[in-house]
Amino acid sequence: MASATGVAEARPASLYAPSAVVLAVAQGEDGATVLKASTLSCAPTAQGTHPNPQAACAALAATSGNLDTLLATPDPNRACPMHYDPVTVTADGVWQGSRISWKHTFSNACAMSATLNGNAAFAF
Repeated sequence: MASATGVAEARPASLYAPSAVVLAVAQGEDGATVLKASTLSCAPTAQGTHPNPQAACAALAATSGNLDTLLATPDPNRACPMHYDPVTVTADGVWQGSRISWKHTFSNACAMSATLNGNAAFAF
């Protein structure tokens, strides 16, 4: 009936809520000097510039929307220098249909690596 009257029907483009984020690692507390970044789209298939989009999407999905859970307890067998040279990780975009903007600053790159413990989301 809608097509007979010239009225378009509203249909979703996909059955999946959009999940597309930009993940970045930046120098400093403000995150202004980006050292590296990666794009990630997770629905309906994992893709983007991330080297392992499937694993990264799985890591983000495991957070249930609380990206602070990406932060593991630092590896106690890894010693990091006590110098302050801040590194900030960010995730900005849309996750399962909701806007996200997450940021965490580490005291230095070693502390970041020890805390993220090879987390697939920031392994790029």
